[in-house]
Amino acid sequence: MDKQLATLAEAVAGIADGAVVMIGGFGGSGAPIELIHALIDRYVATGSPRDLTVINNNAGNGRIGIAAMIDAGMVKKMICSFPRSSDPRAFTDKYLAGEIELELVPQGTLAERIRAGGAGIPAFYTPTSYGTELANGKPVEEFEGRHYVRERWLKADVALVKGQLGDRHGNLTYRLAARNFNPLMCMAAEHTIAQVSQLVELGGIDPEQVITPGIFVDAVVEVQNPAQEELLIREGAVYA
Repeated sequence: MDKQLATLAEAVAGIADGAVVMIGGFGGSGAPIELIHALIDRYVATGSPRDLTVINNNAGNGRIGIAAMIDAGMVKKMICSFPRSSDPRAFTDKYLAGEIELELVPQGTLAERIRAGGAGIPAFYTPTSYGTELANGKPVEEFEGRHYVRERWLKADVALVKGQLGDRHGNLTYRLAARNFNPLMCMAAEHTIAQVSQLVELGGIDPEQVITPGIFVDAVVEVQNPAQEELLIREGAVYA
């Protein structure tokens, strides 16, 4: 039951080529920057993992985090809601060069597809995107005079998430808006890796405050004073 790992490198060591990887965060809020950078370090050292499909709210910003993964050539496909950001160069350059694929998903639909994956619901109907290019090729049904598009669940091989408190059984809390997609992704992935700002002893988290139960988490590593994406971008940071 002890899921605590000593290093970030150990945490990301098992991610395979071609994996589908969910990465938490809404922009920089709740983004596991240190786990992402550890994965880049592994790729630079070994050439693996490559050809990843990354599921996130956006397609990276600046030259750090997911954008740095894209710059490094690790990402084959992005599934996201916002491929544009304040500094979208990494994704834009690769996309225009035909070196990365994009599946654009409305934000509410993205969240529900992930939730459905975790809940074991293979498909659901939503009015969002009906009549647009995003609905092309998807089944459409009419309910009570309104058209709905059928969307499929999203599941992943691995989720990389960021919590506030964690214990060695994998129970997690989140800080304010940093919660965002993280709990849903924990449930929708076969293997969840969490970085937390503080590891506490068992019983150190009030059970009523637990957001993600440890049953959905496979590994937890402490990262004290984690970096914040927006601050790194303002500083002009580049991770390579």
